[in-house]
Amino acid sequence: MSTHNSQLTPVAIFSKQGSDLAAFIGIDAPSKEFSFSGVTLDSRAVGAEDLFIALPGAKVHGATFVDDVIAAGAVAILTDAVGAKLVTAEIPVLVVGNPRSWVGAIASWFYGNPFSALDAVGITGTNGKTTTASLVDQIWRLDGRATGFIGTIGISIDGEEYGANYTTPEGTDLQAVVATMREQHVRNLVMEVSSHALSMGRVSGAHFRAVGFTNLTQDHLDFHGDMESYFLAKSRLFTNELADTAIVNIDSEYGQRLFAEATIPMLTVSRSNPRADWRYESFIALQSGVGYEVAIRGTGGILIEGHLPLLGLHNLDNAILAIALAVESGVDPIALAYYMRKLTAPVGRLEPVEVGQKFLALVDYAHTPDAVSRALATARSLTSGRVIAILGCGGDRDKSKRPIMGRALREGSDLAVFTSDNPRSEDPLQILSEMLAGSADTDEIIEPDRRSAIARAVLEAEPGDCVIVLGKGHERGQDIKGVKYPFDDRIELARAIEELS
Repeated sequence: MSTHNSQLTPVAIFSKQGSDLAAFIGIDAPSKEFSFSGVTLDSRAVGAEDLFIALPGAKVHGATFVDDVIAAGAVAILTDAVGAKLVTAEIPVLVVGNPRSWVGAIASWFYGNPFSALDAVGITGTNGKTTTASLVDQIWRLDGRATGFIGTIGISIDGEEYGANYTTPEGTDLQAVVATMREQHVRNLVMEVSSHALSMGRVSGAHFRAVGFTNLTQDHLDFHGDMESYFLAKSRLFTNELADTAIVNIDSEYGQRLFAEATIPMLTVSRSNPRADWRYESFIALQSGVGYEVAIRGTGGILIEGHLPLLGLHNLDNAILAIALAVESGVDPIALAYYMRKLTAPVGRLEPVEVGQKFLALVDYAHTPDAVSRALATARSLTSGRVIAILGCGGDRDKSKRPIMGRALREGSDLAVFTSDNPRSEDPLQILSEMLAGSADTDEIIEPDRRSAIARAVLEAEPGDCVIVLGKGHERGQDIKGVKYPFDDRIELARAIEELS
């Protein structure tokens, strides 16, 4: 996605002067005045009359592409001192100390601060962001509101769905999308906010009426280094710069810490803590296995009772956070008790695959140790037979979690099937060897080819068993050596079952 995707860019024409941009940043005006009608940091997305923001990259500086962006129509470049030295062509150059920190703010300024026109809610945490955000969006739509959604599974604007490259788009793209939502009279936006986005300043220039915290478990340590840095990255969302209020799940030590260190007004949610502002008075799993009968107590004595048709205890956590955020946004609790029974999990989250087989087949996005354990616990609760689970670990990502995920797979299943999951530039066999560290306490299959691994798992399944494919969920591609091959776990699982029937 880029700001020049016509479906995700405002129809209205925006134009700014270079001198006004310099004044906004607080630097000297350019020696030659210019006007610009777009802003991007992607050299491949530059169009006529664009401002190109050239950032230092991991391998190459964005200013290296100056000739390309000028040929594409760029009228000026904003960069750092290093980038400015790389620009030898006759084009206005504005120099700032840390251009990345300015991307979101400049885009927000350019598009007229679009977040200010929407009631925006941001969700962060390791697991549950997508489900919680999806549930908020569903509640709002059931309440008759025009909504916007930005997250891992894509972008939607009042029901129209679009793809996305990141959980949280780059600042230029994010502000363009929200400006488009404003133009289409969307008034409620819910979006996932990743730790990468917070660390890299993608949400600079954004502001949320409320933000929510799900949990924090090991992930992304290849990027953050350690859990403390990971937590501090998440904490940036819970500040006056980005949010007015927050709702935090306090069932983890990180949630309790976030609440204790609050610098903005916070409410709490919990599955069981009686001191939480929002909590379950009761939840009873239905014998059918499809959901719970719940009684939720909220602020001011609110009581919401009814059927919550979601699988797994972890979805109780996602649901209560979503419900609290929805009520705090003005949804009537009485109406919410009715809406609740209509809620569904987003695609690829404990999604059933049904093609007439006599065993349960599920696909789930779980790709952290905690999420794998939770998904397998849910699978266990839904079947009287064996749990047969397929899992891989992504390449070029946090290597330290691989043996932990392997252990979670073994501990949560009766038959563990180890395979590949987006190996990217790495050797799949090396990834598997790291997952397999430690002794095997259960039966296991090692099959690097993901399609074959799914087929072998299905071949093992007997009536009453549960086959669950973990890691990719909604994804539709397999990233191998820089090439993204078509691959959808849901399709592959259905195909494997059909071939046996």
